[in-house]
Amino acid sequence: MVRKVKVLFLDRDGTINRDIGTYVTTREQFQLIKGADVAIALAKQAGYEIVIITNQAGIAKGIVTPEQVEDIHVYLNELLAVRNTSFDRSYYCPTHPDYPHPEYDRFAWCRKPETGMVDQAVADYLSSGVEVDKMQSFFIGDKTVDVECGLRAGLRPILVRTGHGEEELCHERRITPEFVADNLYQAITEYVLLNAC
Repeated sequence: MVRKVKVLFLDRDGTINRDIGTYVTTREQFQLIKGADVAIALAKQAGYEIVIITNQAGIAKGIVTPEQVEDIHVYLNELLAVRNTSFDRSYYCPTHPDYPHPEYDRFAWCRKPETGMVDQAVADYLSSGVEVDKMQSFFIGDKTVDVECGLRAGLRPILVRTGHGEEELCHERRITPEFVADNLYQAITEYVLLNAC
């Protein structure tokens, strides 16, 4: 019988770290939102896998390189290590519809709100002998595309008000999150940990 895991799929910019109004290209620009590291540590202690799901169209735009994105993710795990925690997997989508690129256009299926990155994560877990329990898994982000991606993927979406915090836009488009939180810490401590199935 395949072991099941519950997963927190987390958007990055505006959810875990401060949205600086442009693409994060260096470690110096990467600043954790207050309480985000503690929240991730608490989720891990409660048995959740942590998976980063992030659109990084700055790659197609030539603003940031894949190597820089990957280094920032290494840095994020270094910051999380201070809290004796870490994320488990990370996925990023390099494409943007307005910036055609011969190398990255083939990844259009992964750009949120498309579910490609979530689907890939689920497949990767399955290939390692573990099934993602979607009924117990959440998608947390600060944009409408995060909520929509979560809904499309069969996950439980939560919107945070940090970053873009598109609560009104979600309402206008009738894309309804299961919960709206001020930040990742509140999302995890006041909803995820209290409402797991």
